[in-house]
Amino acid sequence: MLRLEKSKEHQSEILSLFGEVDASNSVILDEAIQELVDGGSKSIIIDGKKLEYISSAGLGVFMSYLEDFHEKGITMKICELTPRVNEVFKILGLDQLIPIYQDRAAAFAD
Repeated sequence: MLRLEKSKEHQSEILSLFGEVDASNSVILDEAIQELVDGGSKSIIIDGKKLEYISSAGLGVFMSYLEDFHEKGITMKICELTPRVNEVFKILGLDQLIPIYQDRAAAFAD
């Protein structure tokens, strides 16, 4: 099960993820990110503090936006991933494509 919360902090849109992102619900994540893009967001921070699991479908959502974000000048950062989820990002090399920070303060500072 996936739950999302949106908020705004320091001129960034925060998308907090709770639970698990898998093939059955990755479209929810996709729609939430697309809504932020359509709303004109230029800075998006994904807070993964309560994200317990992410499948390849969930990772694919992030990958699908990389080129679009680059072309539109949108920055996306990820923070507070659990060790388990962080390892998945590292194994697939996504930490080289999307900045990952230990906490929100570090994401805002960069």
